[in-house]
Amino acid sequence: MTVAIKNKPPVVISQTALRKAGFRRGQDLEIRSEEGKITIVPKLTPDEAADREEIRNPKIQSAIRQGYEEFLAGRARPASALQKELDAISAKQVRKRRRT
Repeated sequence: MTVAIKNKPPVVISQTALRKAGFRRGQDLEIRSEEGKITIVPKLTPDEAADREEIRNPKIQSAIRQGYEEFLAGRARPASALQKELDAISAKQVRKRRRT
């Protein structure tokens, strides 16, 4: 979709484009600009931001990968065991952040 920039500064995004992007009515959006590009993304709640940060943690990714490999090999373990391991890793990260 292409639009022209005119004298009025606000940009209006069509409902169709918003719907196709998966945005919902009343949702907060964050506008980022970098190198001549403007990106509109959903604004994350503090919990969602923390979840996104945790999932990028290499130790958590490793634990998830290991659990998946065990599952594929037929050596499944209870989800509660995996959750305890992930919680322990997250707690260490929180304590580490508090110290700095």
